[in-house]
Amino acid sequence: MASGTASRSEDEESLAGQKRSSSQVSGAIPKRRSSSRFIKRKKFDDELVESSLAKSSSRAKGPSGVEPGRCSGSEPSSSEKKKTNDLTSVHLGVKFSCRFNLREIQERWYALLYDPVISKLSCQAMRQLHPEAIASMQSKVLFSKAEEQLLSKVGSTSQPTLDTFQDLLHKHPEVFYPSRTAKVLQTHWQLMKQYYLLDDQTVQPLPKGDQVLNFSDAEDMIDDSKLKDVRDEVLEHELTVADRRQKREIRQLEQELHKWQVLVDSITGMSSPDFDNQTLAVLRGRMVRYLMRSREITLGRATKDNQIDVDLALEGPAWKISRKQGVIKLKNNGDFFLANEGRRPIYVDGRPVLCGSKWKLSNNSVVEIASLRFVFLINQDLIALIKAEAAKIAQP
Repeated sequence: MASGTASRSEDEESLAGQKRSSSQVSGAIPKRRSSSRFIKRKKFDDELVESSLAKSSSRAKGPSGVEPGRCSGSEPSSSEKKKTNDLTSVHLGVKFSCRFNLREIQERWYALLYDPVISKLSCQAMRQLHPEAIASMQSKVLFSKAEEQLLSKVGSTSQPTLDTFQDLLHKHPEVFYPSRTAKVLQTHWQLMKQYYLLDDQTVQPLPKGDQVLNFSDAEDMIDDSKLKDVRDEVLEHELTVADRRQKREIRQLEQELHKWQVLVDSITGMSSPDFDNQTLAVLRGRMVRYLMRSREITLGRATKDNQIDVDLALEGPAWKISRKQGVIKLKNNGDFFLANEGRRPIYVDGRPVLCGSKWKLSNNSVVEIASLRFVFLINQDLIALIKAEAAKIAQP
């Protein structure tokens, strides 16, 4: 009996030892708890990293000195980190802990870009801007399609005034930007008319056989035999003499600046007004504007032997323009006429003015000379005074 009880006690001790060893082994890898709660939104890897770091700081290390496991995919190795600016490539090439679509990745990326501190400082800085600075920025707002559609309905053959555009602002306050003024609308309408963007305008086709010279054609016209660099003492002496002559001419022109009747100003966003007490009319292009301050001015292309009032080469390529292309005259009755004296036709509001012919210029007329377009603006107040004086002289 004693031997039987001893054997049973040994068997019980061996079974207890096996249970303890199995419990120790299972304790090295704790079981993960599962939950049946509904998850409203999937967490991104950066959020999982933040939550895991917060939990790991409060947890104690295991008995073996190993920290609890971290989320897989949250910290890629240095060999896996690559720089890219394409979120589509990130969506296709990066393995996240959950299946996110491209839209969710884009929304998360925009959320990471937002910094509440910087946004608050920016809002405070914008509130402290000067009203003139705000008005200056609002005046440079681009025109919308709806605004240009309303402006394009104003006829190109009409003579709209500031009151016309002021009526547009009153009739359509919901379409135009609050900072628009009648003067701004008139300037933009003139620009649309210059480039044939109004409803009643059509683009004039280029005449046949009058192609614009391109780089390839100019290269074919070059004679390679004339490009050889041969040093010639006689030629160098002639060039020196010519250089002296040109400097003398420049000095002479500088002394005659006060005699010029046509001034050229650069056009910028903050340019001065077009008219003053001495300006009769303005021929305005994209790059420069010519102020007409005498009753007759000449148009063309300036050369060494030919000096004119309006050098059209300042506006753009003018190699096809004659040296004396035309003349603009002011009659005693206050009407302006453009006479064509060059070989190339001049288009006034789309109508060709051939050589030897003339055409009456009205306010806001578009003058086109060899692909260069200008808007002719008349100083109505000064012309009215000239007409009044002419009427007084004509009376007996």
